[in-house]
Amino acid sequence: MAAGSEEGASSTGTGANRSRAERTPQGGTVEQAKEACLRLLAVRARSRAELAQRLAAKGFTPEITERALDRFTEVGLIDDAAFAEQWVQSRHTFSGKGKQALAQELRRKGVSQSDAACALDAITADDEEQRATELVRRKLRTMPANLDRDKTVRRLVAMLARRGYNQSTAYTVVKAELAQAQFDAPDLD
Repeated sequence: MAAGSEEGASSTGTGANRSRAERTPQGGTVEQAKEACLRLLAVRARSRAELAQRLAAKGFTPEITERALDRFTEVGLIDDAAFAEQWVQSRHTFSGKGKQALAQELRRKGVSQSDAACALDAITADDEEQRATELVRRKLRTMPANLDRDKTVRRLVAMLARRGYNQSTAYTVVKAELAQAQFDAPDLD
């Protein structure tokens, strides 16, 4: 009778729940993974690798993660090339990051080297020099006026290096801006 009771239970709601639970892969379903991705993408754009990492942290299996991410790639919700372009444009414009720092950030986000290179190519040497000049001008306004020239140069070049500008660009911009600031300074004689 126990076997008959078990069979009878499987046709009721309790058995149906058990069989549904048996069909649900451990770590969640593809639909749950998609919902988690949508919540993450609602906050900001993310690379495929970032989403895969977040889904793994939530306990989704690699198979479920790949299926969900493949579907999002098909419909255009995940596009690493577009993500890289947006990231580079935003971080260069608003945070003043140079190409070296942006390349490193994109590597950390799991963007392929080819997608990163295409996005970074959008920043010209003139764009980088112009943004570095703006950063130096802003920093010069807050630096002590009695600071000696060598120390000022070191501080400004270091500030640009931390933001990902190459040494040559940093030194050229700092030298030009200090010459301009010297020329604009009123004579105290």
